Amino acid sequence: MHFSNAQQVPLYSQYTMNGFLLNPAVAGSEGYTAINLTAREQWLGLKDAPKTHALSGQTRLLKNSYISKRSSVRKHQTMGSRSGKVGLGAYVFNDKNGPIDRTGLQLSYAYHIRMRKSQLSFGISGVAYQFSVDESKIRFEYEDEFWQNAKKSIFIPDANIGVYYSDPRLYAGLSMSQLFQSALKLGEKGYAEYKMQRYFHLVGGYDIIVNDYFSIEPSFLLKSTGSFVWQADFNTKFIFNEEYWAGISYRTGGAIIFMGGVRVDKLFFGYAFDYTLSSIMKRSYGSHEFMVALKFGDNARRYRWLNRY
Repeated sequence: MHFSNAQQVPLYSQYTMNGFLLNPAVAGSEGYTAINLTAREQWLGLKDAPKTHALSGQTRLLKNSYISKRSSVRKHQTMGSRSGKVGLGAYVFNDKNGPIDRTGLQLSYAYHIRMRKSQLSFGISGVAYQFSVDESKIRFEYEDEFWQNAKKSIFIPDANIGVYYSDPRLYAGLSMSQLFQSALKLGEKGYAEYKMQRYFHLVGGYDIIVNDYFSIEPSFLLKSTGSFVWQADFNTKFIFNEEYWAGISYRTGGAIIFMGGVRVDKLFFGYAFDYTLSSIMKRSYGSHEFMVALKFGDNARRYRWLNRY
């Protein structure tokens, strides 16, 4: 991959359907409650290739209001007209990359400011995960003293922050993850060398409404480390009758992504296939990702007990 350190953080292809995975400010910004499950297998055919599983949930705390009368594929368009200002979210994940395994939890708080027909959101999240190394998958040609004395499993705390803007047609967000750049203290030496890098995510998109049944949404995602190692996705999504979508993306470093999905009442099903253009395709036939989401928004009574904060 061009983005040589990208696998320090999970990689997703259907992030336009769940921006909360990249930016804590998205929590509750849509105005309804959403539960999302994502499963990704990368570089199919390669042994010990990266795999990611994520379960996330987010909601908006409301008072004397409704969420959204209809869950929408154009999710940045749906905001309750008298919504509260606080959004909450949680995100459980497991990310495996060869011998490395990360399992953790993220809890997020977002504050939303309504500005006529638009909304500006700020978010922060606390992250805690277990970083472990599977010794059976590592072989040294010579004995390594550092590795013999190193811990094979450590607990790491961290934090993410973000800002997000949305209106009926446009959305844009900037977030920073692994804010603390936590050191991987596997042993007494190498503290400065083994640490998590700080990552930046800049995302944006615009909804072009062609008619009452069809719209086009171009979007992009720019990812970069603090040392300016970057990668970009350029996407185009076609939405039909608010129930079906299809899209194509190009990822710098050599990947074309095909995606599609369907909405059935409050359930959303999505699939993405990454066709890698680099030499790794000699041993792999691509990556795929499944997504299913459940979005609530029709029942105002469910939120009568909540207070506005």
